[in-house]
Amino acid sequence: MARLLSIVTSHTLASWANASPQVDYALHCTGCHLPDGSGLPPDVPSLRGDPGRIAALPGGREYLIRVPGSSQAPLDDTELAAVLNWLLVEFNAETLPSRWKPFTSSEVAKHRPRVLEDPARARAALFKPYEE
Repeated sequence: MARLLSIVTSHTLASWANASPQVDYALHCTGCHLPDGSGLPPDVPSLRGDPGRIAALPGGREYLIRVPGSSQAPLDDTELAAVLNWLLVEFNAETLPSRWKPFTSSEVAKHRPRVLEDPARARAALFKPYEE
């Protein structure tokens, strides 16, 4: 029985180690942003619609990497890039810019260390030039 438990545990840990972006999103993001990405506005923004628009703005890609939920997620840079790419395609296909390029691990590594202290203010600043 102990050997069977050891095999099952090893298999489970190996599966988690090779988690897909969707599994990583479920494990690390759904607690706040919910499984469908709708969030709990205004405190927890939706991941539907706006992130696609944000990705097109100057500084928007950096913002998506630097928000505390992204930058401090217990994922390596490659995994975080994959989660960001997955959620942008999954929840923002209609709002992604036509020339959108997927995030890379090197891009995440470059911007991730500078965590945003005030994400709401930074988000407002991204959209300010486009307000009437």
